[in-house]
Amino acid sequence: MPALVGIRRMDMQPGVPRMRIGQIGVWGFGGYRRQKIRESGLFDLIAVCDRNPEATAAAAREENARACANFDELLATPGLEGVVISTGADSHAELMIKALDAGLHVFCEKPLCATTEQTLEILAAERRSGKKAVIGFAHPEDNRVRRTVQRLAANGELGTLAAYQSDSSHSGGLQIKPGEWRGQRGRNPGGNLFQCGVHSLYLLQDLFGPVVGVSALMRYDVNKKTQTADVTSLLLRHESGMVGTMNCYHVTAYFHELRVFGDVANAYIDTHLCQGTLQKNLKGPVEPRVPLTLDAPACADLTGNLRSWFRAVREGEAPSPSVVDAARVMAIVFAADRSSEERREVSPDEVLPVSTGVKTTPTITVEPKLRPLAAKDH
Repeated sequence: MPALVGIRRMDMQPGVPRMRIGQIGVWGFGGYRRQKIRESGLFDLIAVCDRNPEATAAAAREENARACANFDELLATPGLEGVVISTGADSHAELMIKALDAGLHVFCEKPLCATTEQTLEILAAERRSGKKAVIGFAHPEDNRVRRTVQRLAANGELGTLAAYQSDSSHSGGLQIKPGEWRGQRGRNPGGNLFQCGVHSLYLLQDLFGPVVGVSALMRYDVNKKTQTADVTSLLLRHESGMVGTMNCYHVTAYFHELRVFGDVANAYIDTHLCQGTLQKNLKGPVEPRVPLTLDAPACADLTGNLRSWFRAVREGEAPSPSVVDAARVMAIVFAADRSSEERREVSPDEVLPVSTGVKTTPTITVEPKLRPLAAKDH
């Protein structure tokens, strides 16, 4: 929270210039991102482009920005400092690398990219450019679920944490058109795990620390019009000792929830509606659930990730969520894909070595630490 408070103070200081940026992908979710750019008050959106010329023209009028015919023209805009990439994930790697190599800072939507090779190429491009990149997960201080679980754990209201269950499901897989990239396994690994579950994976690692073991089962036969997973179920083992399950369905009604189980109480949170209940362990009778009020975000306008990008560029602070954060999330996705194929537990480091040595401190301390699985346990 202190960093975000600092951003708000800096916003009001004279002499701090707004950041001059361009955006590719300006309609759909790109339209939402443009709204957040305006609400932050930190940026001048001076150039836009989209594969739909009508969308480009409309956004240019709305933002009083230069309408560009393509990404190369956008990158050549005089005075440009950074680029917001709000396109489909199949183009993220190419666009990020091109922008970083052009000497521009980058804000890119999630998920980062679709392959381990692309992930390593993006990390290398960021390193050689020296520029700042942020990935469009919710900033930790904007995430009401994260703040609530952190408070409950810190206050001892849940007791010793035992496990969690995470669900990120919707019917988007049924809307995929024939030939669309989202329906191709190599460009959309894990189905809704790739599309939506990455948000939860980022949150879960922030709360409980790095995932070190992934066991996955996937079904591909519910929607026969696509090649991607219709059902993905994971068992996740964290370095901290925490264990949890995660389900990502791409063919069912909308359902997003996080349940955290402790020996004193359980918390059940609808992560979309931001509503929850608490169930205290009475050690005998069936326990009732009582309403749980979620904590407010640090930034009411939910622009913490954009503010972090701005502060990283203007003051040199570490960007959040970073490319490394996103790479660690993708390592779990790739590990899940391999686990499903080989029917064994897979370490994220096994499929994406970049995560090796990236140590983070979990938001919540999990005690006692579980013993590591021995080979005979697998």
